[in-house]
Amino acid sequence: MSSELLSNPTPAVGASSPGPVIAARDLSFAFGQGELRRQVLFDLNFEVRSGEIVLLTGPSGSGKTTLLTLIGGLRRVTEGELSVLGRPLHQATTADLTANRRDIGFIFQQHNLLEFLSARQNVELMFQLHPEVPPETVRQKAVEILTLVGLAERLDYHPSRLSGGQRQRVAIARALVTQPRLVLADEPTAALDSVTGRDVVDLLQYLARTNGCPILMVTHDNRVLDIADRILKMEDGRLQTVDR
Repeated sequence: MSSELLSNPTPAVGASSPGPVIAARDLSFAFGQGELRRQVLFDLNFEVRSGEIVLLTGPSGSGKTTLLTLIGGLRRVTEGELSVLGRPLHQATTADLTANRRDIGFIFQQHNLLEFLSARQNVELMFQLHPEVPPETVRQKAVEILTLVGLAERLDYHPSRLSGGQRQRVAIARALVTQPRLVLADEPTAALDSVTGRDVVDLLQYLARTNGCPILMVTHDNRVLDIADRILKMEDGRLQTVDR
């Protein structure tokens, strides 16, 4: 991915919000009930502000991904308080959670692309959450973001014809194409080689710095720690330390 590709970001669909983008107060979470109840998060308190890159580290099973799904509105908050993009998710209806997800870009370790769609079509799919955007603009933005991540020559390739790194770049493009107000990334570089992984985090860093879009990234990859403004460490469902 050349630096020239980072010179023309696509305009944002949403606008940034004042105050903390993420604010957790005494946030806890448990799976199951009664004898089957298993608590995985305990009294978390932290904030993420506009433009910050915050890495969430810790051993497997420490609750990192569960926290990410709560912030993303993929699970309901049951104990404590959690506000995301100015919306209190601990009081959220299903409609509120859906509205919040429209402003969030999700990036996962597994690319989760639809095999029967081309790279461009996989990216365009994100605009189903933004029906107000005209079809011609949808196509333009998809082409622009795929060019941004170095896939201008692969627009019409299906995932089966792309390498692992290229598929992950499509997933990155899909997450970023609507210029979200928050990016949540779960091990986005784990399946990538060092060069491609570096390209991915450089692009994410550019987004945060240029558009003020905060990024909360779960990672075990020591190669990307240098991009962090802060590092939150979790163990056994508890926030242990806050570095930087």
